[in-house]
Amino acid sequence: MNGKVERAQKTVLDEFYATADMKSSELVDQLQEWQHFYNWHRPHGSLNGKSPMDRFFELIDKTPFSDEIEANYDPSKEGIREQNYRIDLLVRRMKRCP
Repeated sequence: MNGKVERAQKTVLDEFYATADMKSSELVDQLQEWQHFYNWHRPHGSLNGKSPMDRFFELIDKTPFSDEIEANYDPSKEGIREQNYRIDLLVRRMKRCP
């Protein structure tokens, strides 16, 4: 996830801040306009040339709402794992013991 954030920040630096006047009284408006362009019109390589909103609307029918997710959530089937492999292994072994 960190790589994606860093890549997005690089895009903001290269495409917005490189052309914006930091002292402009319209800076906030310019940023909002650029964000709209970025999300609605700008092709993204990671999305095969689609904008984030194009991809959002492609997936909207396949994406469940949170109330549907909550209704189907079963904590007993949740596979929560420990970050430390050794501890995770011990916890799994303890759960198998009667």
